[in-house]
Amino acid sequence: MPQMDLAGQKYEVDEHGFMQETSRWTEDVARAYASLENVKELTADHWKAINYLRSYYLQNGICPMVRRLIKETGFTLKRLYDLFPNGPAQSACKWAGVPKPTGCV
Repeated sequence: MPQMDLAGQKYEVDEHGFMQETSRWTEDVARAYASLENVKELTADHWKAINYLRSYYLQNGICPMVRRLIKETGFTLKRLYDLFPNGPAQSACKWAGVPKPTGCV
């Protein structure tokens, strides 16, 4: 499995750069992923979405559908794309350190 340097550590990732070892995630990993997408600072809104995604994944073993993410965070789809340049699946889930969603997030 490929590896990626994030926040000074090596992590196993899939071919799309999603972490495969969720338990090794740290806030610095989220910041490193954000930096790769030219987001310099994570705001309270970023953390609200990231923490929700992590919590949901850890409880259910999958990422929530985007409708649930919108409902639970109170963000619009547009706001999620403003926060996460590549969208809820390609950015938010990656920054949250959870594997790539299998359905539509």
